[in-house]
Amino acid sequence: MKFLTYKNSKKLDSLFVEDVPILDISDAVGTPFYCYSRKNLVENFQNFSDAFLQAGISEFKICYAIKANFNIHLVKILAELGSGIDAVSAGEIFRAIKAGVSPKKIVFAGVGKTREEISYALESGVEEFSVESVPEMFLLSEVAVSLKKKAKFSLRVNPNVDAKTHDKISTGRKGDKFGVDIELAEEIYAKASKLPGLEVYGIAMHIGSQITTIDPFVAAFKKLRELCLTLRKNGHKISALDFGGGIGILYKNENTLLIQDYVDLIKEITTDLKVKITIAPGRAIVGSAGILVSKILFLKETAVRNFAIIDAAMNDLMRPGLYGSYHEILPVIKKSGAKYSFDLAGPVCESTDVLAQNRELIDPKSDDLLAFISAGAYGSSMSNEYNCRPLIPEVLVDGNNFRVIRRRPSFEEMLHLEND
Repeated sequence: MKFLTYKNSKKLDSLFVEDVPILDISDAVGTPFYCYSRKNLVENFQNFSDAFLQAGISEFKICYAIKANFNIHLVKILAELGSGIDAVSAGEIFRAIKAGVSPKKIVFAGVGKTREEISYALESGVEEFSVESVPEMFLLSEVAVSLKKKAKFSLRVNPNVDAKTHDKISTGRKGDKFGVDIELAEEIYAKASKLPGLEVYGIAMHIGSQITTIDPFVAAFKKLRELCLTLRKNGHKISALDFGGGIGILYKNENTLLIQDYVDLIKEITTDLKVKITIAPGRAIVGSAGILVSKILFLKETAVRNFAIIDAAMNDLMRPGLYGSYHEILPVIKKSGAKYSFDLAGPVCESTDVLAQNRELIDPKSDDLLAFISAGAYGSSMSNEYNCRPLIPEVLVDGNNFRVIRRRPSFEEMLHLEND
């Protein structure tokens, strides 16, 4: 990764984020901590924007899927770049607006919107809703009427396309909880067009996450195009298509697809449709921009395997325990010497608390620092205080400067919602 390099610092071959030694950050905030590169974050967003311009598409909206990482300082950077937001809760809408995102650039998605959340969104100025069930459609109209507003209605259709990704992050197949079977769309749009609180506006789709080939997108987007033409033939004004997100990033040795190929596909699908285009990348914007830094506490040998007990745990990084996901691990200080195989386990009292298995470490010792790569997405946003472990700091690097953008709370602060 371009923002991660080894340089000579204090006579050590030391890992830097941009122009800041990780050792300096560790000395300042302690371990474990998340660290993000502003430069990488900006480049990742700009790659999407540039791809649309290169393809000759002018009417597009990049709505960052804020669930990937909702730190308000990162969202502010994206807002300054012109990003919209794909939100799945009222809390995400609140954060997005606080970060400077116009509510008109927010799409309210998600399979379980409550009456209160819908009211909050409409009263906050959010106009676009990605609806995922017939009961939600009726509720949205009812709430909009009560507030004397009209909601822009897009139905999230389920194209029954297998994204060829992990089962737990595939969302576009029959049987997944998301969206509505595409075969039912004509009937649903006929009903939506008669509801007083709705303006039929577009169609939405999202088939899964960490997709590394173009083929699933080709199959799904063709179905989206066919539905758009059918609905227009039925007299519905379809002004926008939301293609969702899902582009994968490099974790191990994946052959990731090119963003330009993805955008060129969208152009091919929509050239004659004259629609506004929305995409909702999350991981592809923030994933590679972040790392998790942890310290080895103890080395523990057993008859079966060796463990390096580290101070980061499953409550800090849930992905390995949740999905069996892989993160490359780099030593913060390069060494030479013999290699040994270790499982990297955290302090949490769960057997699931193993962040990496069978990794080769060179002459490991207590207090060595390790960096988990591509940890910017679904790392801090999924973290929690299990075992009463404080949420860990988040740090933003910009050139040769760094600042804490979320500090570690004290034990007393962890009680603040429980105090009388």
